[in-house]
Amino acid sequence: MIPYSRQSIDQSDIDAVVETLKGDFLTGGKTVGDFEEALANYLGVKYVCVMNSATSALHVAYQIIDLHAGDEIITTPLSFAATSNTAIQCGAKPVFCDIKWDGNINEHKIEALITPRTKAVSAVDFGGNPVEIQALKALCEKHRLVLIDDASHALGSEINGQKVGNVADMSIFSFHAIKPITTFEGGAIATNNTEFYEKAKLFRSHGIVKKSHWNSDMLLLGENYRLSDVACALGLSQLKRLDAFIAKRAKIARYYDERFHNNPYFTTIAIAATKKSSYHLYPILLDSSLWCAKEELFESLHLKGIGVQVHYKPIYQLSYYKALLGEQRLANAEDFYRAELSIPCHQGMSMEDAVWIADTLLEEIEKLKGCTR
Repeated sequence: MIPYSRQSIDQSDIDAVVETLKGDFLTGGKTVGDFEEALANYLGVKYVCVMNSATSALHVAYQIIDLHAGDEIITTPLSFAATSNTAIQCGAKPVFCDIKWDGNINEHKIEALITPRTKAVSAVDFGGNPVEIQALKALCEKHRLVLIDDASHALGSEINGQKVGNVADMSIFSFHAIKPITTFEGGAIATNNTEFYEKAKLFRSHGIVKKSHWNSDMLLLGENYRLSDVACALGLSQLKRLDAFIAKRAKIARYYDERFHNNPYFTTIAIAATKKSSYHLYPILLDSSLWCAKEELFESLHLKGIGVQVHYKPIYQLSYYKALLGEQRLANAEDFYRAELSIPCHQGMSMEDAVWIADTLLEEIEKLKGCTR
């Protein structure tokens, strides 16, 4: 089975992990700071604070801005649930804004959702395709809102040659196994705001600071969201190959773009010339005549050994959210969910794999009868 995405581990990664395992510090050591510094240099930001998951990083980001009961954030329904779950954990209410046909939040529909209770906008760079971050930043500055970019898909993505992570007040990155680089599990907050960075370090480690010798003090109520030295050693090793990983993903994506151009069954998502995607995902969007046959196509491709996946069921359709917020419907999010299928596109594939996947996808989709209208 060729999965839609997967980790790429080589001997240099194994050696880095083993070396750290043999060292004096498995956690709380120098390797954590080394990884943070390397990430900050790569992204071109002042500060990076790594944590044990992107979910933890999101939770900390919301705590940093004192998100609490009665507050609202405006966010996208097309994301993993953590983007909004962590706001709810702070007592706040997520307000879902509809998306565009590229999967990203529709920046033109946000302003109508702003109320006196709105505290932040939390966007997601879907599949690695950067959101219109400058438009979001201008809107947030106009209304004095915090801009959080959940860039969990977008490490290494760019806009006009600038890495994603530079514009938002805080940007969240993920190092889960299927992301462009991995630390097993892991995440980070990137920011140019000194106060936010110092608070992030506190929140990830119980809110405790060491003053001298055995004397510590607790300044706020934090969590244990630390990332180990062993994980950071893997991250440091992986980071050296990130650009090569993205280049391989982009090569496969370009082949798909050309191969699937003007086919009658589905469209692909074009990446603007001013943008560079990490290609965490390569989504195809089925023609509406095939929406009723998507499950059949999904199953047939899995039987052939192609591990397609769907990203994502709109968050407000999940049972917990229905009970919390009631029934909702956002037209583009609903249609995107009906249409979307993510096909394999990652550095662990060969170009021969990509050709076979394209051939098989087109062969299987031609067998479908479609919907009767």
